Amino acid sequence: MSELLENLDVNQYVPLALDWTTNILLAVALLLIGLWVASSVNKLVVGISKKHAQLDDTLFRFLGSVARYIVLAFVVIAILNNFGVQTASIVALLGAAGLAVGLALQGAMSNLAAGVMLLIFRPYKVGDFIDAAGRFGNVTEIDMFTTILQTFDNQQIIIPNSQIWGEQIINHSHYSERGVDMRFSVAYAENTDKARGVIDAVLANHPHILKTPAPFVEVETLNDSSVDFIVRPFCKGEHYFDVLYSVPELIKKALDENGIEIPFPHRKVILVNEKP
Repeated sequence: MSELLENLDVNQYVPLALDWTTNILLAVALLLIGLWVASSVNKLVVGISKKHAQLDDTLFRFLGSVARYIVLAFVVIAILNNFGVQTASIVALLGAAGLAVGLALQGAMSNLAAGVMLLIFRPYKVGDFIDAAGRFGNVTEIDMFTTILQTFDNQQIIIPNSQIWGEQIINHSHYSERGVDMRFSVAYAENTDKARGVIDAVLANHPHILKTPAPFVEVETLNDSSVDFIVRPFCKGEHYFDVLYSVPELIKKALDENGIEIPFPHRKVILVNEKP
């Protein structure tokens, strides 16, 4: 046994042991530094949105996570290189895997890209009433893949972002003041100035209709059997539907009280009595 120990040259393994120890310590140091840098980059990106209220938190949290994982990916590659691993093939393999996953999740990636664009350009925000993808409702949530609406009858509608981005978006809440378009008809026999005065009086007495800008009331069309007025009062955005659904009844009652006829379709039937 003593002869075996004497023949075993321990010194020849010392450089190898030192080399591995150095590599392991360097890898640990790289990992710790990389984790700290990744966390710092994430906090830096997320902090940008906190300093600027107009920027969207959701987008910058996503970008912060992406930046963190990119830093960690470089850290892992550096550690593998430190141990002499050829990372070129690994990078190529990861690239091919990423391409395959991207093709498999093409729809999800389309929603993600659309979500990023919506969060960058912000055509609407949480709390807005919008028309998008053929749906109307109050925006309750915007994430990277979907937009969630709440309808007036309390339904939840989840719309993929790819169906919204690139199509027409109507944001009813963008401006604080809104015009409410309505149309009313009177008979040809009625005095248009009197009818306009009755409509103006109803609008002037409505609690939610603004004095400035003044309501717009003009004759729009001379139809076959009626004179049509276009009526556009202005109100605060939160009162839009109150005005839209209360004014027509008030104008109907006011026209009736003033004896102004509201026309409706008539049919004249002529009977011809033919003698045999």
